[in-house]
Amino acid sequence: QVQLVESGGGLVPAGGSLRLSCVASGRTFSSYPMGWFRQAPGKEREFVAGIRWSGPGIYYVDYADSVKGRFTISRDNAKNTVYLQMNSLKPEDTAVYVCAAATRGDVRGGVDYWGQGTQVTVSS
Repeated sequence: QVQLVESGGGLVPAGGSLRLSCVASGRTFSSYPMGWFRQAPGKEREFVAGIRWSGPGIYYVDYADSVKGRFTISRDNAKNTVYLQMNSLKPEDTAVYVCAAATRGDVRGGVDYWGQGTQVTVSS
């Protein structure tokens, strides 16, 4: 069992920045693919960013087109933490951001564990 706890959400003006954190605990490994999804009211949950091991000290990252160039996903294996640095935030980024982990493949292929979510609100 893996537990994921997000933090770092809040209310920011358009153009501002936030850094989300996701701390994983339990039966987890540094090689687990992890990532972020978001869901806005009235919309489907969508993939935001993912990170997975691809070799010794090498990670592959993937982003939704809507956040490329603005968001950066990273991880600190020693702290079992994944981060999402969000810059140049737009009102359309407003959503509940949820951390996700998979035990195989990647989070786009199937999520095994979800966090509770953290609210990000971007004002105009």
